[in-house]
Amino acid sequence: MEMIDLSNLRPAPGSRRPRKRLGRGIGSGTGKTSGRGHKGRGARSGGNTPPGYEGGQMPLQRRLPKFGFTNPTRVVYEIVTLSVLDRFAAGSLVDVAALANAGLVRRGRPVKLLGNGSVTRAVTVKIDRASASARAAVVAAGGSVETADAGAAKEG
Repeated sequence: MEMIDLSNLRPAPGSRRPRKRLGRGIGSGTGKTSGRGHKGRGARSGGNTPPGYEGGQMPLQRRLPKFGFTNPTRVVYEIVTLSVLDRFAAGSLVDVAALANAGLVRRGRPVKLLGNGSVTRAVTVKIDRASASARAAVVAAGGSVETADAGAAKEG
C-alpha cells in the first residue's frame, strides 16, 4: 500500500464528477435551452428570484407588524468578574489595556467589574465601572478600585 503525503494526494475515485457542459448540442442532454427551461425570469441572464419573493403575493416580512425598539445611545459593557482578577500578580495594575492583552475583553469598549466569584490578591483595578459588591471585595482583599465615572460607587 502506498503512503499518503502531500505529493500524492488526490480525491477518492468517483467523488469528483466532470463539469456539466451546457449548450453543446442535443445529444449532450443540455443543448438548446441549457437546462433553463423555456422563457421566463429563470431563462434570462441575471434572472433569479430575490430572497423573500413570493410570486407577487404580499411577502411575509410585509404582512407581519413591526415591533420593538433599539436604543441608539445604549452603552454595552464588557463584563469582567472578580475571579478573573486572580490571573494577575499581586500589586499589579489591572486596566482595560491589561485585560485586552490577556484576551479577556475587546479593545475600544467600556469595561464593568461584577462581583461574581472571589478575589484573593491585592490588585489595583482601573476600569470604567464596578458594582458595589465587586468594589467591596477588591478592597477587602487589600486592593483598590478606580472608575472613570463618579456615580459608579452607588451602582449595584
